Amino acid sequence: MAEPTNITKIPASRVGVIDPRTGLMTRDWYRFFFNLFNLTGGGNNPITLDELQIGPPADDTSTQHSIQQALDGLNVAPAHTPQLPRHRYGSFFDTTDQTAAAPNTAYAVTFDTTDLSVGVTRGAPTSRIYVDTPNVYNVQFSAQIDTTVGSDHLAWIWLRKNGTDIPNSAGQVRTKGNNFAAIVAWNFLVQLNAGDYIELMWAVSDVGVFLNASAAGAFHPSIPSVILTVTNNINAGGPY
Repeated sequence: MAEPTNITKIPASRVGVIDPRTGLMTRDWYRFFFNLFNLTGGGNNPITLDELQIGPPADDTSTQHSIQQALDGLNVAPAHTPQLPRHRYGSFFDTTDQTAAAPNTAYAVTFDTTDLSVGVTRGAPTSRIYVDTPNVYNVQFSAQIDTTVGSDHLAWIWLRKNGTDIPNSAGQVRTKGNNFAAIVAWNFLVQLNAGDYIELMWAVSDVGVFLNASAAGAFHPSIPSVILTVTNNINAGGPY
């Protein structure tokens, strides 16, 4: 007598039971359990669940083989390994003034405080912001620019990745006289791999232009000199 065809279609070990994108059973595992249901009688088999636990009836070789095959399939079914969440983010700011030692010279903006962090962290030096998951990241900043010198001057801000300037990422701000104050902000989209880091860079045409931090007032909270947020595009990096 020919061996019965294995119609349980046991999924490969790499196939999870639950689809992390939907929270529902994966198609492969649904087919496995559906075929197992049909294999054991489709709900019409006179064999009870108690009898299945004891063992198949000895007087029915075909049924015994099918049930044993199904039970063997259950024993080797892989355990589900849940996917780790890939949503990564970090929020950082600096509570001190930042000044340039020389004009027309690039400096890295530093951050002394981490507000929120999941997979996006400050490194050493604290200008370096590292990520632990490959993805497309949205990098946003705001900087409080102030001056102690008269006449017009320039400030530049741009982004570096792993120590190299990112082309076409710079912006320029023109100050207007002594005690000029303005907040500048924009964002970048950057493809990063695990272990990559970014730095926010700046330079000024006169050292009297600086990044200003202010204490809290009677009606407002304190003002960081720079705020930086980094979030990933979860759809580009896999399940979340």
